[in-house]
Amino acid sequence: MSDLPTTAVAPVSSAAVGDYVQILKPRVMSLVVFTGVVGLVMAPGHIHPFIAAVAILCIAVGAGASGAINMWYDRDIDRVMRRTASRPLPAGRMLPGEALGFGCVLAVGSVAVMGIAVNWVAAELLALTIAFYVFVYTMWLKRRTPQNIVIGGAAGALPPLIGWAAVTGDIAWGAIALFAIIFFWTPPHFWALSLYKADEYAAAGIPMLPVVAGKRETKRQMLLYTLVLWPVTAAPWLLGIAGMLYAVGAGALSLMFTVASVRVCRDEGERSARQMFAFSLAYLALIFMLLLVDHAAMAPIGGGAR
Repeated sequence: MSDLPTTAVAPVSSAAVGDYVQILKPRVMSLVVFTGVVGLVMAPGHIHPFIAAVAILCIAVGAGASGAINMWYDRDIDRVMRRTASRPLPAGRMLPGEALGFGCVLAVGSVAVMGIAVNWVAAELLALTIAFYVFVYTMWLKRRTPQNIVIGGAAGALPPLIGWAAVTGDIAWGAIALFAIIFFWTPPHFWALSLYKADEYAAAGIPMLPVVAGKRETKRQMLLYTLVLWPVTAAPWLLGIAGMLYAVGAGALSLMFTVASVRVCRDEGERSARQMFAFSLAYLALIFMLLLVDHAAMAPIGGGAR
């Protein structure tokens, strides 16, 4: 038997370009970018199209950075859950250091470019968004409290404020109204998912509301949040940054969202929860699409940006 010393072999990455794209969470990024665009368009004042494009790019890159760092930190629980087990890190296609380094470079770069090319208020809000998602939600709340989604949802609600600040250099009530829509939409959206993924969350040790408080209480709170969304989605109209077209459309969508929640309350199975989760994505996208359409319709009357 040979007494020659063995040499440790460093792990080799097999990550492809698609894996780097995947850890950016492109589906989440697309919604973040869209709400950021709406905040930018709704803001009073003017911004050069090139600067606007840079601002939106920075929001997208910052969102991707948050996703990459989140996947680095959550790789242990992602390995346990079926819906996340095939991600690059738990599947072994990417090394943890790659994901962390990639995310950190993107985070610093996006904030720096936003500050230099756009303004430092927008950059500070972008930095707050990344830090809140990574340190407050991912590292602190997610594994400790069933209110993880409620409090952590603030990170996903900040992009409209960033877009608004990119134009104005400050935050106004109109921007806060857009923030509030996403903030109060987030719990029923994610709780609908957690209702039919409760076993996976329990196996991973994540204290989602259905795991801790049970499905009945989760359904009750989902319904309460859909009711709160009625006045919250009306806020842009009440503040005068949106017109009657938006108000009527938002009211109709909120009614549909509430009806979906009532069906979840009455359904002992998973079908209604799955349907509500799918509709919740359409709901938020349509609310913000209505804001854009209404803004375009009002522009000739109001003489441009409001």
